[in-house]
Amino acid sequence: MNRSEQPQRKPRSALLEPLEAPRPPVPSDLPNDRFINREKSWLDFNARVLALAEDESVPLLERAKFLAIFASNLDEFYMVRVAGLMRREATRLAVLSADGLTAREQLDLISRTAADLGERHSRCFTDAVIPALAEAGITIQLWNDLTDGQKDRLHHYFHQQIFPVLTPLAVDPAHPFPYISGLSLNLAVTVRDPGGDGDRFARVKVPQNVPRLIRVIPEPPAGVGGHHLAHDLGDDDHEVCFIPLEEVISAHLSQLFPGMEVVDSHLFRVTRNADLEVEEDEAEDLLQALERELARRRFGPAVRLEVGDDVDDNLLDLLMRELEVTHREVVRVRGLLDLSVLWALYELDRPELKDRPHVRRTHPRLVPSDDHVDFFTALREGDVLVHHPYDSFTTSVQRFIEQAAADPHVLAIKQTLYRTSGDSPIVDALIAAAEAGKQVVVLVEIKARFDETANIRWARELERAGCHVVYGLIGLKTHCKTCLVVRQERGGLRRYCHIGTGNYNPKTARLYEDLGLLTADPDIGADLTDLFNVLTGYSRQTEYRSLLVAPQLMRNGIIERIEQETEAARRGHPSGVRIKVNSLVDEEVIDALYRASREGVPVQCLVRGICALRPGVPGLSETVHVRSILGRFLEHSRVLEFTAIQECWIGSADMMHRNLDRRIEALVRVAQPSQQGPLKAMLDHAFSDSVAAWILRPDGTWYRRAIDPDGQPLSDYQNDLMGVPPRRAAHA
Repeated sequence: MNRSEQPQRKPRSALLEPLEAPRPPVPSDLPNDRFINREKSWLDFNARVLALAEDESVPLLERAKFLAIFASNLDEFYMVRVAGLMRREATRLAVLSADGLTAREQLDLISRTAADLGERHSRCFTDAVIPALAEAGITIQLWNDLTDGQKDRLHHYFHQQIFPVLTPLAVDPAHPFPYISGLSLNLAVTVRDPGGDGDRFARVKVPQNVPRLIRVIPEPPAGVGGHHLAHDLGDDDHEVCFIPLEEVISAHLSQLFPGMEVVDSHLFRVTRNADLEVEEDEAEDLLQALERELARRRFGPAVRLEVGDDVDDNLLDLLMRELEVTHREVVRVRGLLDLSVLWALYELDRPELKDRPHVRRTHPRLVPSDDHVDFFTALREGDVLVHHPYDSFTTSVQRFIEQAAADPHVLAIKQTLYRTSGDSPIVDALIAAAEAGKQVVVLVEIKARFDETANIRWARELERAGCHVVYGLIGLKTHCKTCLVVRQERGGLRRYCHIGTGNYNPKTARLYEDLGLLTADPDIGADLTDLFNVLTGYSRQTEYRSLLVAPQLMRNGIIERIEQETEAARRGHPSGVRIKVNSLVDEEVIDALYRASREGVPVQCLVRGICALRPGVPGLSETVHVRSILGRFLEHSRVLEFTAIQECWIGSADMMHRNLDRRIEALVRVAQPSQQGPLKAMLDHAFSDSVAAWILRPDGTWYRRAIDPDGQPLSDYQNDLMGVPPRRAAHA
């Protein structure tokens, strides 16, 4: 049994990139149908997330969480990828996808596939998860299901907490149709004047600053007044009842429209284009330009309209006309809209309905002696490869930066920040270092999608503390995960480094699987010095000793190494390529893998999300095998291994256009055999036939392999790494 997870936060699948003009096609003798459509592949990834919610062997609240993840992922897919395709269709750009589809054909494919997935999503929630939650004492009720006592308490709650923040907006010749912000829930209300003729339309926005799921109790305990809700009466989570906020508002609409007859009401939700367009080369102040663009984001064109499956046709026609959407963009939903609300259920204190708690270990090389570990001494003795969340981020990367900030011999700290936590100890350490007189340079990527506002806040706080804050290079996002510490020692200056695959975020490091290399290797230190000079100054450095850096030479460097494996196979020498990434989309890299396979190179790919490569095609990719593992942790590390040349690399880049062409990315070579060993062992186990996984077929479909030929459950990859005893796995 495998499950994937991401933290409760704004939606982010980490697999999406905005649509831009594709790279010019490279002339090829390979078949034209060799690529899988990337939009369909992404939807297949989200279907694998949904399959975990459907899996009855998964703990119940974990299933609810996967329903929430599926919903959030799909929101972002529409805000970014579908929005880009709709823009391309509207401008009539004659650009085909790698598999030869027009924008319209892709939008039609997405509409059909998303409709099927949406029905599965609703069915899983309504027919499976809701009844199972009720058996566990957790119910979500409608207004008419409540007792008179519950309704009385909610009447009081409505008047005290909800009514004052509601604003009904009429629509008539004097009141134009109101702007509907993206991802907000809204009630479309039909009212009638008893003394007049004809129905009238009004909109009531469901407030986002009131809990979406309101907790109530069947009957108050003896001695408790009747106006209390459950959150006033203790925190026992074993028998809980919730009602959606929109249900409470709907039951009180007559009080919003006194003197009018409320005919009907229906919930709807709009998704809008959320991609930013900042002319960096024309902006004198990138920070201010981005803030202006963020303010405009919520006014993007509508790309999806979600309505209940019982919506009135006349009302739907009105919404479609005013929001300027077609039937293709309309999604009818059975049950609750926006199931990302189920994160609220996951917060319940019901450990028996969740995965077993995971206790992170301190890497053996970093275990304190006498309550102290000297990172600088440890790294002078050799590199340390940490594997999160199995190795604690707090006692490795975070402590390394904190110790550098406090060490009087450290002269400078240079750091990239792409995403970090709201109460970041990393930022606190950098501020402390600057206040102690150290030179601190921080590259804050303020264009990190959906984290722009938080990163702008961090940038300003770091500047106030005296840090040198830069925003990277025009036209490129800085996505590499790097930290450079310069320390004065007896023999002169020495550089200590961290290069990783994940963000400097202690919270997501508990949930995302990532790798990081801590090292005092002089070549890597020199490379990071050169890279930071590129990021902060006018350096045009492109050649590095132990790094592959995008966008200059990373793609070429990867392809050259694949070609070396191809040549080794041609000569009859052992060869092989193993790749672990979030997404494998880049056509040039895929074509290099196809050519390697034609020469007999074994190619194994572990891809969490999008994969455009077709494995197992006779004469093209017979030696290529692709699998996907989703678990309680989100598989996020990127690893490349080349057998013939005996190289292992880790870093921040996926095999996507955005990473190889439009971002600053860094892969570092893991050179020491003592660190290569754990990497190879990790890949050995991930590709083992004894481990449950999804397998990609040549036709682009996936199947779940969870039992062996004898009917016994295969092992859970992540549980194996945690050392958790096996339990029953679900059948495919």
